[in-house]
Amino acid sequence: MYRIGLFLLTNLAIIVVASISLRLLGVDNILANNGMDLDLRALLIFCAVFGFIGSFVSLLLSKFIAKRTSGTQIIQQPQTEQERWLMQTVADLAKKADIGMPDVGIFPAQQSNAFATGWNRNNALVAVSAGLLQRFSRDEARAVLAHEIGHVANGDMITMGLLQGVLNTFVIFLSRLGGFIVDRVILKNQRGHGVGYFITTIVFQILLSILASIITMWFSRRREFRADEGGAQLAGKSKMIRALKRLSQVSEPQDLEGEFAAFGISGRQTGLSALFLSHPPLEQRIRHLESQQIL
Repeated sequence: MYRIGLFLLTNLAIIVVASISLRLLGVDNILANNGMDLDLRALLIFCAVFGFIGSFVSLLLSKFIAKRTSGTQIIQQPQTEQERWLMQTVADLAKKADIGMPDVGIFPAQQSNAFATGWNRNNALVAVSAGLLQRFSRDEARAVLAHEIGHVANGDMITMGLLQGVLNTFVIFLSRLGGFIVDRVILKNQRGHGVGYFITTIVFQILLSILASIITMWFSRRREFRADEGGAQLAGKSKMIRALKRLSQVSEPQDLEGEFAAFGISGRQTGLSALFLSHPPLEQRIRHLESQQIL
């Protein structure tokens, strides 16, 4: 779905901008001149501050960026029977899940897709594509909406924010530690930070960010199973399974373009690319749900 891709891209952009700004402002050299590059505890605290700032700014901006990027139109006053049904269905599911009424929107994509995002369970956004509403029966669409409400009720975006904050912290910390080792131990530079430090820090930050993304995507795939269970509890197990089977029938090989291809509601990549999928294969999700004791 869009939410994970947008969250990660926003988070990465904030971390990169913060990192570049720190270098341009000479903060790294100031820390080095004060011996902070040798104080691992102080360096870890410094990295945690910037790591969690990046993560939580991404979280706070998630609704705004998702709406702008996907072209989602929020339903203020339902104008059609379909919009009235959509608003009423989300309201019923939200009440059943004991969360605040989310904003509800439709985005103009012909692919069958949906997403939920927001910084807390009582201030969320749930959106579905026009293509999904055209192709899915009301029961199937209700199950998809229940899945998204399940994400909100489970606090998945908040949990993702905490996880990303921890990962950001260690990406920044380990990249600077690696830069220090190369600069001081291998290149024998003893005055401030040399070119070796900056190049090594950038390379390590890129490589560690890729590893952090793999961990984030693994975690996201685990949460999808739980959201399916939540959707089954809200809309009925048989309807949730039917919606997943419907998705497997109508999903295109690449249901989102560019960097969002791995974040669609159904992914078919295999091999190494599967490590970067935010969702498990639909077949696995169906088998998992069939094995659960849910009515």
